[in-house]
Amino acid sequence: MAPWRGPRPTPEAPPAPVADPGTAPQETDSVVHTALYRDGVRVASPDTLTDTYRRLREKPDTVAWIGLARPTEAELKSLAAEFDLHELAVEDALEAHQRPKLERYGETLFVVLRAARYLDASEEVDFGELHVFVGADFLITVRHGAAPDLSAVRHRMEKTPELLRLGPEAILYAILDAVVDGYAPVVDGVQNDIDEIETEVFSGAPEVSRRIYELSREMVEFQRATRPLIGMLHGLMAGFAKYGTDEELQRYLRDVADHVTHTSERVDGFRQALADILTVNATLVTQQQNAEMRALAEAGFEQNEEIKKISSWAAILFAPTLVGTIYGMNFENMPELGWSFGYPFAIGLMGLVCVSLYFVFKRRDWL
Repeated sequence: MAPWRGPRPTPEAPPAPVADPGTAPQETDSVVHTALYRDGVRVASPDTLTDTYRRLREKPDTVAWIGLARPTEAELKSLAAEFDLHELAVEDALEAHQRPKLERYGETLFVVLRAARYLDASEEVDFGELHVFVGADFLITVRHGAAPDLSAVRHRMEKTPELLRLGPEAILYAILDAVVDGYAPVVDGVQNDIDEIETEVFSGAPEVSRRIYELSREMVEFQRATRPLIGMLHGLMAGFAKYGTDEELQRYLRDVADHVTHTSERVDGFRQALADILTVNATLVTQQQNAEMRALAEAGFEQNEEIKKISSWAAILFAPTLVGTIYGMNFENMPELGWSFGYPFAIGLMGLVCVSLYFVFKRRDWL
C-alpha cells in the first residue's frame, strides 16, 4: 500500500472554493453517500462534496469516504482538483468497461474491480464495475452497475471501529472482501446450472447446446473479473513490509487472496467442465443423427425391396397381356389365325414368357 503516514497538508490560507467556477460540482443523485471518520467513528455526514472538502480541511485528522454512482465529469474533476487525482485514473473512472487492475499514482492508489451477482430469474451473471481511489485521508468509490452493495460494507465497518481506525487501506480491504464474497453465490448458481445441463445433455434436450454456449460465455467474463485479482492482491501483499501495513490487516488481505484463488480455480474448472460437456453433447448428437440416418437407410432398403417385387410381378403380368392384346386385334391377314394350333400356341407362349421372367427375377433376388 502507499506510505500513508500523517494527514494531508493543510492550506495556509482559509478554505476557498475551487478556482474555476466551471469545474465546481453540481450536486446530483450520483453522490450516494459521504462520511467523515475520526479514530474509527463517524463524526460528520456532509450533504455535498463542497461541504466534505471544507470539513476535511478544517479537521485534517479525519478520513473522508465518498461514494459515487455514475458521476458526472464535473464531479470527478472537482474530486481530482481537491485530492490531486491523476488525470488518467479520472479518465478511466468516467468510462466503464475497464479491466481489473491496480495502479499507483504517487501516494494515491487506483483500483478497478469487477463485481458480480447471480440473477436466478434469467440464470445470468450480472457484472458491475467499481473504481476506487485510495489516498492518505480519503477513499472515493465510483460505481458503474448495481453490484456491489457498498452500504453493507459501510455498515460493517462502522460496527468495527477498531478496523475502521486503520484508515483508508482498511476500507479498501473491506471493499475487496465484499466483492470477493459476492462471487460465492455466483459460483453456486453456475454449479447448479452445470448440474442441470448435464442432466439435459443425457436426456437429449434440444436446446442444451445453446445453454452450454451462453454459460461458457458468462464464464469467460467471470474469469476476466476474478483472475487479475490474484496478481493485484499479491502486489498489495508484496508491499506489506515496505509500507508498514498493520499485521491484522495483513491477515485479512491474505484471507481475501485465498478466497480469490479458490474462486478463480472454480471458474477454471467450470470452463473445462463446460468444454467437456459440449464435446459429450456433440458426440451424443452425432450418434443420434447416425442412428436416424441408419433407420432411414434401412427403411429405404425395405422400400426398395418392395418396389423390386412389385416391378417383377408387373413385368410378368405384362408379357401375357402384350401377347393377348396382339392376338385380340381381329385382323384378317394375321399369321396363325387359321392355324388349328394357334390358340394353344399363344397360351403356351404366354406361359413360357411368364415362367422365364419369374426365374430371371428369382435369380436376381427380386422375388
